[in-house]
Amino acid sequence: MSSDTTGQDDTYVHRPGNTDPVVGANEPEATGFGSRGWVLVGVVALCFVGIPGAIYLVPSLPALAGLPYLAAMLALPMIPAVLLGLVAVWSMTAATRGGD
Repeated sequence: MSSDTTGQDDTYVHRPGNTDPVVGANEPEATGFGSRGWVLVGVVALCFVGIPGAIYLVPSLPALAGLPYLAAMLALPMIPAVLLGLVAVWSMTAATRGGD
């Protein structure tokens, strides 16, 4: 067992009242969502409210574009899924790189 000359062990002890500026110096300050986070929130709202609402309110819109009903009902949910996935990856890459 090793101890220094003052009799203290070489272990870390957390002292909540310590105001040493070195403690926590590497932690980034929380500033909120940032611009990429708000883009992600907007895409989530669009994917869960906007696109399904448009399909509900105007179900004949895919037929007007020339898509058969079955193909439209299979393909239309894929659009918000791909969009949400791409924006989520885009926003997380910025968060892990420390961007924004």
